[in-house]
Amino acid sequence: MSVTPPVVARGSLGQRLDEGIRALTPGYFALVMATGILSVAMRTDGWMLVSRILLGIAIASYLVLIVLNVVRALRHPHAMAEDFADPARAFGFFTFVAATCVLGTRISADGFSPIVLVLLLIGVLAWIVLGYTVPWTAVLGKRKTTALRTANGTWFIWAVASQAVAVLAAGIEPELPAMRDGMALLAVFSWSVGTFLYCAVGVFVGVRMLAYPFRPEDLTPPYWVAMGATAITVVAGARIVEMADAPMVDATRGLIAGAAVFFWAFGTWLIPVLVMAGWWKHVRHRVPLRYDPTLWSIVFPLGMYGVGSQFLGDVDRLPIVHAIGFGESWFALAAWAVTFVAMLAAIWRRVLRRPASLGG
Repeated sequence: MSVTPPVVARGSLGQRLDEGIRALTPGYFALVMATGILSVAMRTDGWMLVSRILLGIAIASYLVLIVLNVVRALRHPHAMAEDFADPARAFGFFTFVAATCVLGTRISADGFSPIVLVLLLIGVLAWIVLGYTVPWTAVLGKRKTTALRTANGTWFIWAVASQAVAVLAAGIEPELPAMRDGMALLAVFSWSVGTFLYCAVGVFVGVRMLAYPFRPEDLTPPYWVAMGATAITVVAGARIVEMADAPMVDATRGLIAGAAVFFWAFGTWLIPVLVMAGWWKHVRHRVPLRYDPTLWSIVFPLGMYGVGSQFLGDVDRLPIVHAIGFGESWFALAAWAVTFVAMLAAIWRRVLRRPASLGG
């Protein structure tokens, strides 16, 4: 999050919209991720009306962001290419994968439909393409600075995307008996890849924090994804454990069930650390807290932790864990509401509202 005041574009509304599209962050699909997972949480808690409203917002946001990114690719290809080449921003493109799969997971909760299978196919294809493209362009390509110097919380979104694929594949497996073995293979494969990526990214980010100066401004909201990645790993693991018998599931069920508990415990431990880090940045060093699209990278982990805790509590018969998730999901909903209002206000101030004349 930048410490400098946001720049309000001048000129006509069309010019301001064009500038907003040019500056669109690759990680804005975290809005869909956060809204979609909270829709899942509210449905789990029995608040169907709230869940459906959130689902409508998530679908609308998803479609709008796709249109905006297509326009950005056509009108500002250089800006998008720069994002792909920037290790600090490129991994934000994986939010598209996670958003697609989270949306599919929520839609499938109301009953399987062909659109869910389409979303899974889109998510898997994007996961594969970005999984090979982003590391090459952002980390292995030519650049003036070392990629490790820019390692940050957005890198964890790579792991989140992998686990989101696993959640959706495991969730719709009961509706596709003819594809049971294939769905089991996809779920376990993507869960395993996501788990490895989480550990690898944790090492990279840890080394970056120790090897290079770490300023308060460097502590951006996506560091919360380190906790959100553990939560979605828990959900993916719980879904896989519940899957019907299949060779791949039978071979890994016990391992995944134990790993889910491990990741839940570590994610829980991370929450106070991240809260204290926020205090260190905004209170101790007085870095202003303003709306930034990366704030959705805090809301999603909060909602994901609530859902993950409830899923784990149900699967492993841990009522205390379920109760923790239930209470935390409502805290996440409050954070979503505040961030959503702040987003609308920021869009109004920076884009829609006619700026005052320079003379005034």
